Amino acid sequence: MNPRFYKPMDTKNWQGRIDSRENFEAYRWHQWIRALDLRNQELTPFTGTAFAFLGFESDEGIRRNKGRQGARKGPQSIRRQLSNLPCYFKKEVRLLDAGDVVCIDENLEDSQQVLAQAVERLLTLNLFPIVLGGGHEVAFGHYLGIERYFQKKGLKNPGIFNIDAHFDIRPYPEGGSSGSMFRQIADYCKETKQEFSYFCAGIQKQSNTIDLFKIAEELNIQYILGKDLIESKQEKTKRRIDDFIRAQQHIYFTICADAFSTAFAPGVSAAQPLGVDPEIAVKMIKQLMRSGKVVSFDVAEVSPRYDHDDITASLAKTLIFTVVNTRCLNEDLLIDIDV
Repeated sequence: MNPRFYKPMDTKNWQGRIDSRENFEAYRWHQWIRALDLRNQELTPFTGTAFAFLGFESDEGIRRNKGRQGARKGPQSIRRQLSNLPCYFKKEVRLLDAGDVVCIDENLEDSQQVLAQAVERLLTLNLFPIVLGGGHEVAFGHYLGIERYFQKKGLKNPGIFNIDAHFDIRPYPEGGSSGSMFRQIADYCKETKQEFSYFCAGIQKQSNTIDLFKIAEELNIQYILGKDLIESKQEKTKRRIDDFIRAQQHIYFTICADAFSTAFAPGVSAAQPLGVDPEIAVKMIKQLMRSGKVVSFDVAEVSPRYDHDDITASLAKTLIFTVVNTRCLNEDLLIDIDV
């Protein structure tokens, strides 16, 4: 892993309120987080349930996609929000910060490769990666890391579940961007003779051309329009997601913050007046995580530059809180609460 593209945990991002220094049930995440330096070649696999946060400091993909830049600083903004979350899990659970992969000199491709190496290493260490964007170009490197780990294990490549307003399947003749990642993954799957299985929930018609809908059909992409992610259609949505889950051995789960309206997520590269209700998103997260098939997660395109009162970073915090607690619930490592 090229050290130019990597920096270890910054403790300044993990500070907050302390209610007790002795009573674990009064602890917050900043008191439980520990550093994990991926430059250390002597690391050995962890036992039990452990989560590793990894930042991806890049909005080069957003720049190429002509979006509003600023997501490069998203990982730090999200970490600051995560710091004060209460520890609802048991002491057996570990929280680790594996630092950040950094895009240098607009070299997105190399930074994505380093991200892939970092994700593969986290999985090898028996950790559940939670990658903090950064632009949604994080998805290409993230997927490659999972797929390479699976190849070595002799496992089938993962299906992809994305909550997003955009398909992100644009052509990329001049290089990848934050609008092309899933097309890149589809092409990679074709080249390596693997199945491309992709479900996107939250698609907005006004944010995708007719041509993109046609490409989605050609690639057999499953999707749900944002307007159909409403309470009255929850049973149908749940059935469709269950069908997708059943068809997968493993799932890579990714969320783009622009899936939500500006009321909930003003700090994104492509502001969205309409969007997914966060309560509906939380239900989808629980449904996916309870399956036990999700192997890695990321949240992308939190842009502090436009994030009034850290609303978007706070939403990302809530989504990650749900991911962690539901995974712990599966492992009977939650302290007797209803999540």
